[in-house]
Amino acid sequence: MCRRWFDDIVPVALAGGTLQLLVREPVQLKYLQKRCQRQFTEAAQAITGRLLAVRFVGEEELEQGRPASTAANGTARDKAGVGGGAPEEEMLISPDYSFDNFIIGPGNRLAHAAAVAVAQKPGWAYNPFFIHGGVGLGKTHLLQAICQAASRANPGLSIYYVSCNGFMTQFLSAVQAGEMSQFRQRFRNVDILLIDDVHDLSNRDRTQEEFFHTFNSLYQAGKQIVVSSDAAPKDIPDLEERIISRFNCGLVADVQQPGFETRVAILKSKAGLRQLSLPDDVAAYIAERIDTNVRELEGAITKIQGLSNLNGSPIDLDLAKLALGDQVSSNHAHLPTIQEIIDTVTRYYGVKPSELLSKRRHKSIALPRQICMWLARKHTRHSLEEIGGYFGGRDHTTVMHAVKAVKSKRQDDGSLDHDVNALERQLLAISA
Repeated sequence: MCRRWFDDIVPVALAGGTLQLLVREPVQLKYLQKRCQRQFTEAAQAITGRLLAVRFVGEEELEQGRPASTAANGTARDKAGVGGGAPEEEMLISPDYSFDNFIIGPGNRLAHAAAVAVAQKPGWAYNPFFIHGGVGLGKTHLLQAICQAASRANPGLSIYYVSCNGFMTQFLSAVQAGEMSQFRQRFRNVDILLIDDVHDLSNRDRTQEEFFHTFNSLYQAGKQIVVSSDAAPKDIPDLEERIISRFNCGLVADVQQPGFETRVAILKSKAGLRQLSLPDDVAAYIAERIDTNVRELEGAITKIQGLSNLNGSPIDLDLAKLALGDQVSSNHAHLPTIQEIIDTVTRYYGVKPSELLSKRRHKSIALPRQICMWLARKHTRHSLEEIGGYFGGRDHTTVMHAVKAVKSKRQDDGSLDHDVNALERQLLAISA
């Protein structure tokens, strides 16, 4: 674990067996405190040979001598409506998810430009701002970049960043505890509200009602609303028309799969964050093999780096092929991607891709979803966990059940067996 922004950390004191490290950026401070305490402590002990404890401190704490837990952590749930300092969040913001580290390509140019504009002029540029696209294409990156850029440009802004599941959980807890006043204070008295994965509102009537009123309250007050989703507003199943209308009154921007050149640039950027030298031929090889999403590209770098460290060997094309399990052969056919499988199956059955990612269990949706999982398991190298992640974050046991179900049904249903064979022929034609 190593990031370039670690160079900005400044040792300020060593007393009582505690090494104090100054971190000026609030987002970086919170990230280090929550994710890096053990690693830095172990490194300090290894270098000094002493039993030291590492403590990350911000400028405010250093000046006033307040306890770290009070200065840096605060009470996010209770202080979300109070301006000043780092964005309050249900999910931890990564300092790596900045605009500087976002690779712009033809498929995300509009979404990136709009995100920058929103961060510069919240409530004025594009409101609401709705970002949609497939898994791992950079939606969360843009939301977190808005948080960081907006808070850096105007530290007095009150910013709240939360997942849709976090919104729902807090809403239900507030209802049960009779604390709806506090809940509304938390979500309606902010300058910028960012909600990730808003498609999870699907078929949640009571939560949709509360979200609708929260949206209206913020919008009428001129406050900025930013949401992300795996699907466009009109394609989110069981979403109320009045909410769809609210989303469409602002800017709706999609992020698409990155092209080859963009994938190479992403790989170079991700490697640079790790201070890792990635040869051009290795980057091109990975980009050629993996054309689905950014998370898989980053996962490939992790595998290659891990194997390099394990073997003590430099990163080159042979190591990359070994790490990614490639059978070096000029006749090796291109494997279909999960997105190609989804596109083929949805066209065949006449359903929307967003419906496969939803929680709907109707047979007209459940069967095509199971077939997609079966095809992905047979025709890709993805693990059960990775396949489940593509379909709305489902558990690997769900994928196992789908694979067994399709196998069993094909034996008893000739029509289904015909459909699956036809789909396989289409995929083979695409992969040829």
